[in-house]
Amino acid sequence: MTAKSFDIALIGAGVVGCAAWRAFTLAGLSCILIEREADIISGASKGNSAILHTGFDATPGSLELACMREGYRLYREIHEPLGLPLLETGAMVVAWSEEELAKLPGIVAQAHQNGVTDVTQITAEQVRAREPGLANDVKGGVWIPGEALIDPWSAPLAYARQALANGGTLHLNAEVTSGSLTGGTWTLTIKNAAPIQARIVINCAGNFGDLVEAIARPSPFTITPRKGQFVVYDKPAHGLVQSIILPVPTARTKGIVITRTAFGNLLVGPTAEDQPERRLATTETATLNALHAAGCRMLPALAGMEITTAYAGLRPATQFKDYQIEALPAQNWITAGGIRSTGLTGALGIARHMRGLYETHFGTLKPLPSPLWPRVPNLTETLPRPHAQPGRSEIICHCELVTHDEVAAALASPLPAGSIGGLRRRTRCMMGRCQGFYCSRRVLELAAPYIPGLADA
Repeated sequence: MTAKSFDIALIGAGVVGCAAWRAFTLAGLSCILIEREADIISGASKGNSAILHTGFDATPGSLELACMREGYRLYREIHEPLGLPLLETGAMVVAWSEEELAKLPGIVAQAHQNGVTDVTQITAEQVRAREPGLANDVKGGVWIPGEALIDPWSAPLAYARQALANGGTLHLNAEVTSGSLTGGTWTLTIKNAAPIQARIVINCAGNFGDLVEAIARPSPFTITPRKGQFVVYDKPAHGLVQSIILPVPTARTKGIVITRTAFGNLLVGPTAEDQPERRLATTETATLNALHAAGCRMLPALAGMEITTAYAGLRPATQFKDYQIEALPAQNWITAGGIRSTGLTGALGIARHMRGLYETHFGTLKPLPSPLWPRVPNLTETLPRPHAQPGRSEIICHCELVTHDEVAAALASPLPAGSIGGLRRRTRCMMGRCQGFYCSRRVLELAAPYIPGLADA
């Protein structure tokens, strides 16, 4: 089989891979994004808390902080032309004990050191004034006005669609099994498909990052996936808080968060559980019960709210606290490994950082003079949705008010859903309180001509 040739081959279509694909395509290079699954964001990027972080609590001087700050800035710069939402909520770190209260001045000082200078410590009375639904034993808090909520699925979709619209190539169902560098060109072997040639390879493989890294060198980092379980509450819980409620973080995790979602729900989570399994993120009843209890402890009115669903995501944690991003000039290779829970915020900044590494080690770039800016459909409750428009088509999913035309567009778009999970993430169908009990048959009927294997299911 004849190999196709590109300037850059990116391995892994999570949020970092999609952002980097966009960045290098807009920089004027021929780029292919290679993904082993049937759709983009099918791995670590599909399950997170959807917070756009300021970086207030990141390690000072770290690469993670630099990428988060730049990613935060870039998201705010490009979200409107791409049609992406931004829900300005602010966040509060809440102390529930005297020990946690004593840590608040240090959190404020670290935030200021990190350049987030609008962060302030507030009293217990000020916390309760902002969030009267919190339990009465609040000791104090830290107010971070710049923290915000976004749509975690439409963001990488928008990055990918812009790359595609400007000449990028996407190869799905394509597992990279090996590679060789000869004469300055990589040849990547793809399972059951033609090989791909590229001058530079970029490793954005998430939970498989250390395995992909072994193609270029013995990996200096080891991925141990860190599972985070979440509980999602039904729509009436959405108004119980206005801001993102954060715990006093530990060295290992940001801890359990209470936050609204851009889709009109409220969630509690995540946990932080290391596991060897790289693909499957299960939920456990005992853990979900503990999350519910923790949520009710902090926000007592949750006890009377229905739970819509639960989910789990895997973060590609390594033995290092910081991101593992570097260029290997002799190997024509760039690595983006160990991108943990802050990857949604950091993705655009990571892509910008990798562009800098490319220019330092591999050559100058000639950005496209007039790139196209396709807009993604709105899925959030923050902007108008098709179900409320005059003359709208049949509603397919009544829980989430998803119309026939939204499902049809997601299946026939320039970057169509490649799986039922991908269709859910593009439309919200089957994600409401019935979890597809009433609409799944109709959704599957519409999807069967487009998604392989459904017609025979």
